[in-house]
Amino acid sequence: MSAMVESPYCIAPAAHLIKSPMKILQAAALSGILMIIAACGGGSNSQSSQQPPPPAVPPPSVPLTQISHDIFTNPSSQHATEVEASAFSSGSTIVSAFQVGRIFSGGASDIGFATTSDNGAIWATGFLPGITIYMQGAFSAASDPVVAFDAAHATWLISSLAISNVDQVTVSRSPDGVNWGNPIIVSNTPDSDKNWIACDNTPASPYYGHCYVEWDDPSSRNLIWMSTSTDGGLTWSTALNTADFATGIGGQPVVQPNGTVIVPIENATGDEVLAFSSTDGGATWKATVTISSITDHVVAANLRTSALPSAAIDAAGTVYTIWQDCRFRTACSSNDMVMSTSTDGVTWSAPARIPIDAVGSTLDHFVPGLAVEPTTSGSSAHLALTYYFYGSANCDASTCALYTGFISSPDGGSTWTTPATLAGPMSPSWLPNTFSGLMVGDYVATAYSGVKAFAIFASAQANSGTLFDEPMYTTTGGISTAQKAGALISAGEQPVADAHSDHPSHQFYDQEHRYPVVPDH
Repeated sequence: MSAMVESPYCIAPAAHLIKSPMKILQAAALSGILMIIAACGGGSNSQSSQQPPPPAVPPPSVPLTQISHDIFTNPSSQHATEVEASAFSSGSTIVSAFQVGRIFSGGASDIGFATTSDNGAIWATGFLPGITIYMQGAFSAASDPVVAFDAAHATWLISSLAISNVDQVTVSRSPDGVNWGNPIIVSNTPDSDKNWIACDNTPASPYYGHCYVEWDDPSSRNLIWMSTSTDGGLTWSTALNTADFATGIGGQPVVQPNGTVIVPIENATGDEVLAFSSTDGGATWKATVTISSITDHVVAANLRTSALPSAAIDAAGTVYTIWQDCRFRTACSSNDMVMSTSTDGVTWSAPARIPIDAVGSTLDHFVPGLAVEPTTSGSSAHLALTYYFYGSANCDASTCALYTGFISSPDGGSTWTTPATLAGPMSPSWLPNTFSGLMVGDYVATAYSGVKAFAIFASAQANSGTLFDEPMYTTTGGISTAQKAGALISAGEQPVADAHSDHPSHQFYDQEHRYPVVPDH
């Protein structure tokens, strides 16, 4: 295992365990950041000579700790990059996972992990063995890492997409979140994409110890598949479809205390959020229902985003689903984060706007990562949301300023606290490229340890020649989300009449643009 400690703008080597709170730079403008980078020995950005103008966004004010960095050197990857964080927590332990060394054509050199067992004081970091050829595996790349914990079998699980001629869903197992075994193949479909994993951790549930993996097959118009394990991820059941053979991408299973599994998911053409469920421990999967239409704005500067939902569940079983949506903005000028909730996975509330800023602002919000403090519920549920945003939606590759933001609710989403800027501004040219755009990740992560929320995300600084500088960070010590001060409310807001997306439906069934959408005849 290896890691390093650094402030977001000056690098210093450290041991494989990270134990030092990093205070993030109080930058008011990108020009100030560039001065610091120069002082630290950072090179110029060879991809763009123009930089974003000073933004009207509060500067970062939350201390950050770097938890990993890209150590690989294979020429097929864009180094040094880490993207697309996932995380899960149990007690004082948080395990996060992410892509390391992003490859333009899909996936990365390997899947990295960072684990703390003491509420974020110390982080151990490393890379999953046996998946890619760069870690004694058989696959050319790895992608889509997602973390779960199986309490019944005291086992940590990371589901990944192993990439070769046929992409397959895998699961890596660990007793402690640090020592990982070789991957177990889950899928046997013609192709696989956008996997997710969740476990039933309620002892009173009739399906305690069941874990569920979801993925889709983009070669079959994103046909949805589900597989179940009852032995801590060692073996997996024959994969099943929903009762209506639904198609979709980016499903996120969550498990209610009674054992019901609910899976919010974006449909295959990107214009609806759907949900489906199982009430028999994954033996069968019901037909999909519609949560909501999707009305979203194209994010500027060729940044890779989609209205993929982020889902979480509270202690009583209420499911919260969040995605990027422009229905509250005149002419779909930018995206808000909107949220719908359900207690049964069938009936869903109308999407409500999360009031990060006023509907007349120029900010554009995307890539949500939601968590709920596990012991809270209902009107006392503590929600924590990490996301990315542009200081202005009306920008281009040379002027866009990218930030990481955080907002929380102490009362189940009725009110929200004043948002915080965690990182930025970043130039899009500091990000690795893919077939479907520049990438910080299709997902971002938030996880609770105790009563504190930890945002886990990629943040970039200026390139040094052809070498990137995009490691993983977390909020040092976590953030309290129980405070009542600065409450923001969007109750009573209505969508713009006849709101519609400013782009056509999805043109590809997958994020890597390998499978063009086939028109219906």
